[in-house]
Amino acid sequence: MRSALWRLSFAITSMIALAFLVPLAYVTKQIAHDRALVEARSQADAMVAALASAPGDTSASLVRAVVTLPAGQSGRLAVHLTGQPTVGTSHALAADVERTARQRRSQTVDAPGGLAYLQTVVLDGDRTAVVEVYVSDDELSRGVSAAWLALAGLAVVLVAGSTLVADRLGARIVASTRRLAEGARAFGDGDLQARVEPDGPPELRDAARSFNRMAEQMVAFADAERELAADLSHRLRTPLTALRLDADAMPPGPIGERMRQAFDALDDEIEQIITQARRSVVDRGPETTDLVEVVADRLAFWSVLAEDQNRPWRVTGGREPVYVPVSESDLISAVDCLLGNVFQHTGEGTGFEVHVSARGLFVDDAGPGIADPAGALRRGASGAGSTGLGLDIVRRVAESAGGRLIIERSPLRGARIAIELDPFAAETPTPRSARKIVR
Repeated sequence: MRSALWRLSFAITSMIALAFLVPLAYVTKQIAHDRALVEARSQADAMVAALASAPGDTSASLVRAVVTLPAGQSGRLAVHLTGQPTVGTSHALAADVERTARQRRSQTVDAPGGLAYLQTVVLDGDRTAVVEVYVSDDELSRGVSAAWLALAGLAVVLVAGSTLVADRLGARIVASTRRLAEGARAFGDGDLQARVEPDGPPELRDAARSFNRMAEQMVAFADAERELAADLSHRLRTPLTALRLDADAMPPGPIGERMRQAFDALDDEIEQIITQARRSVVDRGPETTDLVEVVADRLAFWSVLAEDQNRPWRVTGGREPVYVPVSESDLISAVDCLLGNVFQHTGEGTGFEVHVSARGLFVDDAGPGIADPAGALRRGASGAGSTGLGLDIVRRVAESAGGRLIIERSPLRGARIAIELDPFAAETPTPRSARKIVR
């Protein structure tokens, strides 16, 4: 914007300067031309007066009259008498002199290297003499170069000055605009405390104030949504408590113990959701979570159910931590959705594989696959008793981590559902040695 402003100022000032200076340059040249001709007429009139006062028309008297004038002394003055030799130095063509004598009127004619001013004089006996004053090209343009140089310097000063002023004015506008853009960029990147100090022209100050109001409202809306989520999660406590009482009433055994462990894990999850939801979005700030650690923890939970259903499974990769810019609760929800999708949509005994690496998390199963991947993301339209909410959660988390959700055919001839962190990766994950999972 700043460069556009000074370029615009430069263009406008240049056009204005040209509009005024070109005519001025022409007028300056014309003034120098007219001044030289006026001086030539003055010399001719002086010669006419000298001829009128000279005693007779002898060559000696004419020579004395010519040399008394500056033009005669510099070789620019001549007197043409009919039938007599020319007195002085002539530059005009003979034809032009004869035509001037015949027409008996003064005129300016071209001469080699300049102009010649010819003026007729009627002498005694109705005789006509022609006085010639020569004006060279240097005399015609005397002072023009200096005037043009001064005009050019003035134009440069005017254009440079206006451009500098426009640049200074533009710098203030650009600085205000840049601060507004930086505030909007920081807010978009997750810094919900980012605000903009109103500055600059009235329009930009109003835009900054509007941005600050929008940011405050968005934070308030997000907090309201989080509070609603916390209230909804809290309502689950009542039915969960009833189920826990029923589980405690079950006789001792592996089934009852597994039910009680599941209720404890679910109670911890709900407590974490409520605690996280009640925190203001401004207080949270950016979060990062180790994907490998979350996958290991959740596989420890799902592996118990996999053993009960006789599902063969294995995990590959996970040799190095993989940090993703999402909260731990969101990442746990996404991993549970991916693993739970296998148990929900494939029969008992169906195997699955999990691969975790810097590329992301890939979950493959040996089930029937997903016939309509696009439809699986539509809530309430994915079929098989699914609402599509789980995959929508995975998609949201994947996009928050800077990746994408993949739904395709797996190497096990079933479904592959993955969070790919590198959207440009194209290679299929190569299985590596299994990471040890504590069961």
